[in-house]
Amino acid sequence: MPVKQAEILIIGGGPVGCVLALALTQAQRSVVLIERRALAAEPAPGAYAFRPIALSYASRLILERVGAWASVPATAIEQVHVSQLGAPGRTLLRAADAGLPALGYVTDYAALNDALTARTRAAGIDWLDRAQAEAVEPGSDAIGLRCSRDGEALDLVGRCVVHAEGTSEGMRLRSYGQTGIVARIETDPPARHCAFERFTPDGPLALLPQAGGYAVVWSLRDTRAETVVAAPDAAFLEALRRTIGGRIGALRAVGPRAAHPLALRERASRVAPRQAYVGNAAQTLHPVAGQGLNLGLRDAWDLAEHWRRAPDPGAADTLGAFAAARRLDARVTVGMTDALLRSFGSAHVLMRAGRCMAMTALDLLPPARRFFARRMIFGPSAIP
Repeated sequence: MPVKQAEILIIGGGPVGCVLALALTQAQRSVVLIERRALAAEPAPGAYAFRPIALSYASRLILERVGAWASVPATAIEQVHVSQLGAPGRTLLRAADAGLPALGYVTDYAALNDALTARTRAAGIDWLDRAQAEAVEPGSDAIGLRCSRDGEALDLVGRCVVHAEGTSEGMRLRSYGQTGIVARIETDPPARHCAFERFTPDGPLALLPQAGGYAVVWSLRDTRAETVVAAPDAAFLEALRRTIGGRIGALRAVGPRAAHPLALRERASRVAPRQAYVGNAAQTLHPVAGQGLNLGLRDAWDLAEHWRRAPDPGAADTLGAFAAARRLDARVTVGMTDALLRSFGSAHVLMRAGRCMAMTALDLLPPARRFFARRMIFGPSAIP
């Protein structure tokens, strides 16, 4: 049976896996990327459904450092307008609050993935395509993957396996009873550089500016989501107008819609003997505030930094140090996401009044806005 060796075996060729592979290659570590789908030389048109991604400014910096940002088509978010349905009070977060040119950027998952895939090819990173990877019991100084390529068995041997392929077995699940509806709408006037986050008793609604239109990420209770996602275009736009009001202008058209169940998934530990878990394999978040992929990219960058000079990337103390370093960022980000959903999901009159006061106070206190904005963008490095 053919055997291939590399220091680090990365399962998952999405953005998190590609960023990790590129950062490790820059650090002169040998890497193999293992994707569970065929990796075509040129992606077929329409291979991915529309999936908007909100990248933080910190994620832009990471993508710049691995040489991929220039190829990502993105619309800058200069302001975020936060409000709640049926109640006064709002907060307007501005890029100037964080001392940055933009709070974040909106792109499409397919465009981001294509740019990173092309960058890995240009960097000479080896891909194993059409692989069904099965982990082999780790040894004291190595771990293996048994794969297949075009029906031919292939053994990979490395010092550590990184799981970056999405949700993994053994994750704790907390269902929110919500479904996320994703679509793209056109408005008059066209969208510029302001995003909107509106909280409702059914769930949060995000409108993200993208190439003159808005990417819609609408979280609704499961029972209502079924009706809304299947509604005729005119009925969908009217339901959206009643939720967001007239602040984005006239709603002209909506594209195809997709729906996904929403839940929080977490691993008890992001490391195991000669294995590490990053991105959605470590934690999958609700899309409120757009933190999931950004947290995953920080996972990948931090892991590469821990391995930059590590003699053995799979050593228990090296992996333990990585897990400890990621603990604060993950806990605070997961906790903040969960707290937003719980606090804004209550229709109790006292909770509604408290939310109004909190948003008004945040809007009136520039230092608080700056801290909040930078914490959402950079993670714990925003803490003074």
